[in-house]
Amino acid sequence: MPKGWRFIAQRALPEAILDWDVPLSLSSNPKRDLSGPGSMTGTIEPEYARLIAGDGQPIIQEWATKLYLEVDGQIRWGGIVTKTTFDNQKATIVTEGFSSYPHGIPYEDYVISGALITPKDPNAGRDKNHDGWVDGEKGKTPVPPPPKPYGGPRLDAFDAFRRIWTHVQSRPYGNIGLTIDTHLLGENLGAEDGSDPWELAWYNHPDCGQALDSLARDLPFDWIETHAWASGTGNTIDHRLRLGKPRLGRKRPDLRFAAGENISAVAKPEGMGDEFANEVIVLGKGEGQKMRRAQLHRYDGRLRRVAVVTDKQLVADRALRTRGEQELAGRTQALQIPAIQIVDHPNARFGSWQLGDDIRVQVHVPWVGDVDVWHRIVADEISADGLCVLTLKRSDSFHY
Repeated sequence: MPKGWRFIAQRALPEAILDWDVPLSLSSNPKRDLSGPGSMTGTIEPEYARLIAGDGQPIIQEWATKLYLEVDGQIRWGGIVTKTTFDNQKATIVTEGFSSYPHGIPYEDYVISGALITPKDPNAGRDKNHDGWVDGEKGKTPVPPPPKPYGGPRLDAFDAFRRIWTHVQSRPYGNIGLTIDTHLLGENLGAEDGSDPWELAWYNHPDCGQALDSLARDLPFDWIETHAWASGTGNTIDHRLRLGKPRLGRKRPDLRFAAGENISAVAKPEGMGDEFANEVIVLGKGEGQKMRRAQLHRYDGRLRRVAVVTDKQLVADRALRTRGEQELAGRTQALQIPAIQIVDHPNARFGSWQLGDDIRVQVHVPWVGDVDVWHRIVADEISADGLCVLTLKRSDSFHY
């Protein structure tokens, strides 16, 4: 294990440090994902998993242990042990970020944004013979038209996101200690006139994790999970979910990533191949002629190629178009560098970037030549050998 590295085990409920230096050997590097939980896998040998903590339970236990990587006093990764397998003296430990927890948990409440409200007609029953006049006042008092339906209160998307998380963490044994940013996105869910409400209803058996992912994808917005020592404490860890409006990260002209300087390896560059499309058809809720549909194109001189995307959760025209624009942005991109391996260097010190940042990548690609393109960091993996892998997507493949 490199100097300054240690793995810390903590009981999930309640949070209490169990071991300050777990002898974990990494088999996959700790990975952080933009708008995803990330993961880390390692092994322990021999038989450490049988050690018992002060509460009488094993130190490493599925869904009962939180595991962190601390580097030089700073927590660089945190997650929940979700799977353990044993092979004689060796235990394999799979850990996933806190934000993986809502997946598989049902939403057991009801929330609606932009419901269609039909007011009660104060004149109902006053025209029993249906002649258009108030009974007994024919020719004198016509029956007024009923009040028009209207759209009900609407939730900001971030409020809905927080409401789902609150539901997850308010259930018995469900509070994983994650704090969600409190600001608003500025986008309300559901149509203003009530024609297309956003609804999450227990009787439809929605999955909380899928509902959270759908909100982030359809609006869209970013989120990042972070863990840090609480100020002024020696054993308390704060867990936070940062929300981006409309995205996290920024353009980083102050950082340099160049071959021969701090880039030690480059993943094989890739184009879109069979995934290329400059026209997208999005199919939403409904069947037959009543199916919701949107069609978008971005013709660029290349032959027309069409991708069809089906998402039965989409109803509103805006949601359909947003999904189509996301597909187009991802499918019309040119050559991209999917990942780079870097060393700690004055060009860009480890920890100087954040997920979501746009960085300029300068490399030489055989058959193509020198490539100088802005990419966005969508994941990073720090390794014990002093290297870091950045997973990238072309900046122009994102639509905001």
